[in-house]
Amino acid sequence: MLVASVEEGSLSAAARKLQIPVATLTRNVNDLEELVGTRLLIRTTRKLALTDAGREYVVTAKRILEDVDELERRAAGEFRSPRGELVVTSPVQVARLRVLPVINQFLALYPEIRIRIVQSDRIIDLVDVHADVAIRVGHLRDSNLVATRVGALRVVTVASPALLNKYGWPATPEDLHNLPCVVFDSPSLSPWRYRSQDTGQIYTVADVPRLFVSSPDAAVDAAIDGIGATFILEHDVHDAVKAGKLKYVLQEFEIEPIPVHVVYLSREGMPAKLRRFIDYAVPRLRDLLAEFGRIPFD
Repeated sequence: MLVASVEEGSLSAAARKLQIPVATLTRNVNDLEELVGTRLLIRTTRKLALTDAGREYVVTAKRILEDVDELERRAAGEFRSPRGELVVTSPVQVARLRVLPVINQFLALYPEIRIRIVQSDRIIDLVDVHADVAIRVGHLRDSNLVATRVGALRVVTVASPALLNKYGWPATPEDLHNLPCVVFDSPSLSPWRYRSQDTGQIYTVADVPRLFVSSPDAAVDAAIDGIGATFILEHDVHDAVKAGKLKYVLQEFEIEPIPVHVVYLSREGMPAKLRRFIDYAVPRLRDLLAEFGRIPFD
């Protein structure tokens, strides 16, 4: 009942899902809080929120419920393959270009597993969105997560041939002040950062953009159209560069490639569906990302 309340967002919605009276559900949740000796839910007239203790409790409770379901199916002789819903979070373009093909193949192998992808270029807390696993691009800050590195992506600067012919090729990061720019609003890509290969000096460029966008594909399209140079992850422009629509500039000033990890909350008591997904996804994501992350001036 507690897990249903959190997943549905309210006690009344959970009661409808479980087909029981709201009073019954409320009483049982209250009894559970009394049993564990702490408050798990914060109830307001508008929303339901978890306390810090409740966040940890719900993660464990979901795992227990999944384990019980699996054991019951085994005991009944019905166990065939992992089942249930997996929630995966990923940056938007990484999900579309790299993660979704792996998920599609995985779903074909495990027909009883459902997957919900939460796509966002912001870092999403796994507990807040009840996610099982995340694809993270960037340096990890949360030491509570189990992380497996699957690759790295260069942060590159690109511009169209027409723009470069008009304004000239930048030789140093300071030369970007003479070029119009297209800025993708991403915490990991603002401000534009560069590093001297000779001295290690870090340069930052934060001009007022000609165009400010909220998705990487919009930044790439605008750069192809000659609106301005853009600062973007390498795999977002890989095809456009190969087709000659965009050119890399300032490669000798690139910062270290950004790591890509698969992260999840714990190795202990991992549900079968998550264990199968990790085992399947990690080597395939490594293969898909193997061509990226190499600094051209190593």
